[in-house]
Amino acid sequence: MGVIRLTGTLTCAPDEASAVRDALPEHIRLSRAEPGCLSFDVTETAPGVFTVAERFADRAGFDAHRARTRASAWWQATGHMAREFTLAGE
Repeated sequence: MGVIRLTGTLTCAPDEASAVRDALPEHIRLSRAEPGCLSFDVTETAPGVFTVAERFADRAGFDAHRARTRASAWWQATGHMAREFTLAGE
């Protein structure tokens, strides 16, 4: 299997942006430390709009990342927010 790439945006209400900013450093740190993570970047490109770019070595690493995040403080803070992602490399 090849490299899995996820790109897109997470968008939140203006009053929720500070919660995303607060949770983001730990989410990035944990994601980058995962086996198979090649790169993981989240940047606020407009107020309340966060551009996401992830690369994982294979589908197993990406699936493990998703499982971990669904049980994390990050997901508790952001799980309800709009996401528009594209997945490539499957």
